[in-house]
Amino acid sequence: MTPATTPATSYVVAIDVGGTGMKGGLVTDDGEIALHRHRPTDRAAPVAGVRAFAAELAALGAAHFGHGPRAAGLAVPGLVEDGVARYSATLGWRDVPAAEFCDLDVPVALGHDVHAAGLAEAEHAPERDFLLLPIGTSIAGAMVLRGRPYASTLAGQIGHIPVWPDGEACPCGQRGCLAAYASAGAIAARYGTPGAAEVARAVAAGEPRAGAVWARAVEALALALATYTLILDPAAIVIGGGLARSGDLLLAPLRDRLAARLAFRDPPALRASALGTRAGVLGAAMLTRG
Repeated sequence: MTPATTPATSYVVAIDVGGTGMKGGLVTDDGEIALHRHRPTDRAAPVAGVRAFAAELAALGAAHFGHGPRAAGLAVPGLVEDGVARYSATLGWRDVPAAEFCDLDVPVALGHDVHAAGLAEAEHAPERDFLLLPIGTSIAGAMVLRGRPYASTLAGQIGHIPVWPDGEACPCGQRGCLAAYASAGAIAARYGTPGAAEVARAVAAGEPRAGAVWARAVEALALALATYTLILDPAAIVIGGGLARSGDLLLAPLRDRLAARLAFRDPPALRASALGTRAGVLGAAMLTRG
């Protein structure tokens, strides 16, 4: 008799590109992250940095599985349309086709980072209609309606809702944007530290200046989320990204301020993402499904 052979594991290279860091992994077709890596984003040459990270992950995949990936999924910030990264205020690129981000000899799927995270979150969330709001270097939202993220090139740019008109300048060219007050990058910059985690620790320790920066960010979020709630009435608002790691230090005051901004109705449920920072990588893999 001929001995039975074990079918080769099918997997993809998946990368979630952020303003300061890239999360990547080898994701099998059943949704398991078999290997996970993190690399800093090369702000001077971000496209080349993504390309090098994809090649590194593919080499790790060949060593781990004994063969190459079937595809690559890339989730990037900014505006993405028809397989082209049209614009990123955070990383400065314009009109970059998928092939420039990845030169592997496999199909390459390119999508918006938050939309991709919404795909993954929708598979695990109990709600059918919710807003996923990852808060990292910048802010964008995935509007999940009837279990699917709403697909539009320009939709979900919640980080660029003006919460205080004529307020702080934003890299997008507007003033007073939510992201200029409540993104992790803005919180760190306003307090004068390398990252928002340091601000969160100072807030927890009762440092007054850190508390003021944090409170300003929470109020900006409450203003934007009240507007979103009044328009679309989500069953839940799901906070993701690095800032969600601060837990109730962020969520508790945000629940209070959102409720205060919604005088005649109850606020939607507000919770942290069930997937955490894995959502982007899992979503990038899901982009390859077509």
